[in-house]
Amino acid sequence: MKRFLGFLLSLSLAVSCLAQVNPADETQAASESVESKVDKIFSEWDKWDSPGASLAVLKAGQIIYKRGYGCAQLEYNIPIVPSTVFHVASVSKQFTAFAAALLANRGKLSLDEDIRKYLPEVPDFGKTITLKHLIYHTSGLRDQWEALAIAGWRLDDVITKEHILKLVRNQRELNFAPGEEHLYCNTGYSLLAEIVARVSGQSFPDWTAENIFKPLGMSNTHFHDDH
Repeated sequence: MKRFLGFLLSLSLAVSCLAQVNPADETQAASESVESKVDKIFSEWDKWDSPGASLAVLKAGQIIYKRGYGCAQLEYNIPIVPSTVFHVASVSKQFTAFAAALLANRGKLSLDEDIRKYLPEVPDFGKTITLKHLIYHTSGLRDQWEALAIAGWRLDDVITKEHILKLVRNQRELNFAPGEEHLYCNTGYSLLAEIVARVSGQSFPDWTAENIFKPLGMSNTHFHDDH
């Protein structure tokens, strides 16, 4: 997570630098190559003791420049290269929702169904929670990370799928009735991933690799579930 936050920070700063280029600088930059322009923007992080970023510049659908800047692992001086795999944290949620939508499109499930059809161990809160509620953060379920923190866990502890499912099984009430409010909820996406696994009969990493990442040519992308 720290490496990912460092990457986001570097990327945000780089965008800020781009926004602050004045007209006089643009004239000089026009004569520079794409490589030198990009390298200049990321020069502050192009060193062994700094977090950084990996990037690709595309033109007409083709990569015309790619490079890494800074360190992927500050502890071991591992440099960032174009093929570096980053922990993208909640950016992965769009792929989890995509997985559920694919199964719905194939007639394997319905996004309007009660999640208890697939996860009978989820308590009956007297209100129906659908897969759509999980996707749109409107389920009313308590967030797993906040609940675990209250219980004394640390986010760098080993937290497994089984721990999350046990937490949900022991939840006694919702924050609000499903569909009535919006509240960002990681728990919903953990449950979505489990539903995909149970409906498909494969582990979530295996199913997404076979049905999403491989067809899209995303050979360096995967879900990692083994600490």
